This record gives sequence, structure tokens and C-alpha cells, in this order.
Amino acid sequence: MNQHTDTIVAQATPPGRGGVGIIRVSGPKAKEVALAVAGRELRPRYAEYLPFKNEDGTALDQGIALFFKGPNSFTGEDVLELQGHGGPVLMDMLIRRIL
Repeated sequence: MNQHTDTIVAQATPPGRGGVGIIRVSGPKAKEVALAVAGRELRPRYAEYLPFKNEDGTALDQGIALFFKGPNSFTGEDVLELQGHGGPVLMDMLIRRIL
């Protein structure tokens, strides 16, 4: 089996305008990203409604965050899923925040 050590981030919903936009983070740094964006540790496999924070602590958006601890996720790795508003500008801002 090929072991990857990179953490990846991608928009899981189609690009463009939409009511809901989903971003997924998968890999060894997903928990670290969750802590940075949510501002606290997330309980695995539990949907939490909270603000998605910028580096300075201000809210970029508010939505649902889910954290799945590997190997009990669809990738077998730690996974963070952020479900927020689906505008393209906001999706880009969240992805840049994660990168």
C-alpha cells in the first residue's frame, strides 16, 4: 500500500454559485487545520455549527464542521469537512486560509 504524507484540501461541491459549499481536508494535518479554523478541538464524527475563523480570529463564515479520525473516514486518514455558504469568493477565502 502506498503511504502518502501530504495533507490535501479541495472544494467538494461544484465551483460557482450555490447555497452551500463544502471543503474537505484530508491527511495528517487535518486536525491541526480544524483547530486553527474552528478555534478549538472538534469532537470526531459530530457535526458542530460554529464560525470559521481567519488567522486574526475574525469570522470568515459560519457553518458546520465535521472531523473524522483516521482510519475511520472515507480516505482512511484524518478528514475535516467544512460546510458553509457556497459563494466562490468565500470558498476561495477558506481554501487560502487552510493553505
